[in-house]
Amino acid sequence: MALKTILHLSDLPNLDHVPEIYSTCYSQGLDLNRASSFRIPKFMVIGHRGHGMNILQSSDSRMKAIKENSILSFNSAAKFPLDFIEFDVQVTIHSFLFFLGSSFIYCVVLQGTICEKKVTELCLAEFLCYGPQKETGKEGKCLYRKTKDGKFVKWNVETDDSLCTLQDAFQKVEPSLGFNIELKFDDFAVYQQDHLLHILQVILQVVFEFARDRPIIFSTFQPDAAQLVRKLQNNYPVYFLTEGGASIYYDVRRNSLGEAMKVCLEGGLQGIVSEIKGVFKDPGAVPKIKDSNLSLLTYGKLNNVPEAVHMQYLMGIDGVIVDFVEEISQTVDDMIKPAKEMTTEGKGESEANSKLQFSQKELSFLLKLIPALIQF
Repeated sequence: MALKTILHLSDLPNLDHVPEIYSTCYSQGLDLNRASSFRIPKFMVIGHRGHGMNILQSSDSRMKAIKENSILSFNSAAKFPLDFIEFDVQVTIHSFLFFLGSSFIYCVVLQGTICEKKVTELCLAEFLCYGPQKETGKEGKCLYRKTKDGKFVKWNVETDDSLCTLQDAFQKVEPSLGFNIELKFDDFAVYQQDHLLHILQVILQVVFEFARDRPIIFSTFQPDAAQLVRKLQNNYPVYFLTEGGASIYYDVRRNSLGEAMKVCLEGGLQGIVSEIKGVFKDPGAVPKIKDSNLSLLTYGKLNNVPEAVHMQYLMGIDGVIVDFVEEISQTVDDMIKPAKEMTTEGKGESEANSKLQFSQKELSFLLKLIPALIQF
């Protein structure tokens, strides 16, 4: 495993004296009272970056169908029986909010050289000039993506769309669709408390002005930001994102499900979002998380495999973030979510026979087998 380091060392921010500045009531079926168990009322399906993230070098056309983190992607996802969509939010230098999965933006400058720009150092107008433009006849600057092997490829998808802001999403996306807002930070930077506070207050201002009755979940890989946003408001649940040990960071709080539990319990968070491989490598962590009255969601490529999703349901996981929203939402409807309670004995028997069934002995065997298989 590669060791990921941060830019410099500093004391962790002291969060003890941060007041709760937003405290209106929120009741969309999620119990936020930490004195009682926090529960999600059903197995949730969440669309990753809307209709699914873009992997431009993939041979699967579904990974290049619709521009991720766009209004078109969000509303395309809303056509399927999803509970939430997940997207990344960052703040520009003038405190405007926008979506982009990467911490950098790549574009062509003079003589064909690829230029790397940190998105948080752009002004809003500069950010919005990339990609398709809303104004008729106006041509935007070409966007590139950087692959894991360091190559640059044009960000070409089958159906493109303009970049957008958080306010755009609240105003233009189907209002019944929940938002899982990932608070995006640089993995390799240390943030002082006043900087985190400013970023989170800018985001919360937009959320509280435009969210109305829309269900909201906050999530972030940044442990201090997770605990701080929980202190700043008690309306919406906050989840701590973790790779579950897939990568190692200087901040040990990011390196395991056990450390993620500590972050949640110390900060009064409502749950964990883990890379599914981390859960499959350590399935024994699931009952510990649930016994701690924490919710558990997962993300990762394996969540695009129907059998892996069904196994998570059997393990007691609360929901999955997926790229193949049509296929997985249908899988969940067919295999997991009973559409209605069957009232006749014949229908009940037919429904039971249509679902995969495991005995406790078989499930125990599978839970022992999965960690060994996941190593390959």
